[in-house]
Amino acid sequence: MSQQHPQQPTQPYPPQPPKKRSVGKTAGLGCAGIIALFVIAGIATGGGGADSDDTSNKDKAVAADSKPKGDGAERSRRADEKSEAEQFRTCVAKNGTDTEKAAVKHVTKVTGTDKRNDILDSADVFTDFTGGLMGPHQGEGKLIASAFTSCYESKNGLVTVYDKDGELLANANY
Repeated sequence: MSQQHPQQPTQPYPPQPPKKRSVGKTAGLGCAGIIALFVIAGIATGGGGADSDDTSNKDKAVAADSKPKGDGAERSRRADEKSEAEQFRTCVAKNGTDTEKAAVKHVTKVTGTDKRNDILDSADVFTDFTGGLMGPHQGEGKLIASAFTSCYESKNGLVTVYDKDGELLANANY
């Protein structure tokens, strides 16, 4: 007797092997990365170990160093900040337009004008305006940035104008 097997239908393509799931490996590596981040952060902050229990004179010296210095150092730092702002106001008073002069009256502090190397110069201008980039004083911020570019020159400089809350008002290359 002959046994006949029913013919199986033929498929145009051979069957695909099942895809391997690498969810476990990916999750494991992700968790290992997070743990490594915490370990590095702990080392960077100096946490952990027996050193944190040490209350020797080292802590007292750090506490003494963190106290504000005498009035002389603080005043000279403030004088430098004022002098940069005053230099900027003086330059705009000589060369600026009437609208730039009006806007520069709101400048409270200027930093970064004394440290220029033409590689990556960055100056910050702080004002007493409010509202940030989308606020009502955006135009004045642009005027201040424009006036700054007229007064200072750099091959690769960026001036950023901030409002009193530290929000961006405007920026420009100078």
